Amino acid sequence: MTNSDIPVESMSEDRDPREGMPPPRPRRRLGLPKKERLFAVLPTTLTLGNVFCGFAAITFAAKVGPDDVLPDGGHLLVAAGCIFFAMVFDALDGRAARWAGQTSEFGAQLDSLCDAVSFGVAPAFLMRQFSAHSIFHSRILWMIGALYVACAILRLARFNVETDEDDSHTAFSGLPSPAAAGVVASFPVAMYGLNNLAGPPTSMNETVARILEWFEPAIVQALPFVTFIVACLMVSRIRYAHVFNQMFSGRRTRGHLIQILFSIAAIFIVRELALPLIFLYFAFASPLRALWTHWIAPYFQRPQATSQPTPGPH
Repeated sequence: MTNSDIPVESMSEDRDPREGMPPPRPRRRLGLPKKERLFAVLPTTLTLGNVFCGFAAITFAAKVGPDDVLPDGGHLLVAAGCIFFAMVFDALDGRAARWAGQTSEFGAQLDSLCDAVSFGVAPAFLMRQFSAHSIFHSRILWMIGALYVACAILRLARFNVETDEDDSHTAFSGLPSPAAAGVVASFPVAMYGLNNLAGPPTSMNETVARILEWFEPAIVQALPFVTFIVACLMVSRIRYAHVFNQMFSGRRTRGHLIQILFSIAAIFIVRELALPLIFLYFAFASPLRALWTHWIAPYFQRPQATSQPTPGPH
């Protein structure tokens, strides 16, 4: 067929070659509207701040820092403070994600990865450095630290699998990893408070100093035991309350008010020593309550078998 055989209307220059084809779909940058992309930055930044604090805790505990400006043992205090700052970031990133409407599977997985560093590796390494001069061999301390890391990772993985998006988040199954990390990190803070408790030499302070001579080594020896116990509590099925959600949302009970007053009083009275008291109470109150409810109380409530005299012959 030659060009002369083609109809004139088909060769018109005004004809659009895309006529009859479906219109192209509008492109969306990165698959998200601009407003949603901007809001997603805040929770992700807070989550990354969590892991930055965890890494800082490891480096300070390893004395990879300004040793000339830190007093003796001050690097462990700074490392413990970094873990507590990581807890603040961990508490805020979920709130920011729900406020921005950006709760997603990506955020949940990123949060768990950061928690594994800040509340798994960092507390275990801090315990190893804090109790390096204890009665425990270095290999035993390493095994306790490795067990703690494994239990923290198992706790986080189980939380991701068993928690749904519609969960009310009012309670946890097992000790939360931030609370377990707070128990470990509170011991260096308590040691710092004890060192400053004696003050200038007086008759009263001499008595306090003698008590501290026994109490301070006891704290160093007790931390590996406590770390082992809280590691087991993380993978347990004991029910723990979600303190942050219960305190700042929903209806507060009389028990919550008593706990708040107890915490405030402990902070004002014993200051640095209040942290281990608060975290130890949270970690061990639920197991002791479960032990009393399911084992001790039912034992005392069992009806005692009464022996009746056997009837004699008439």
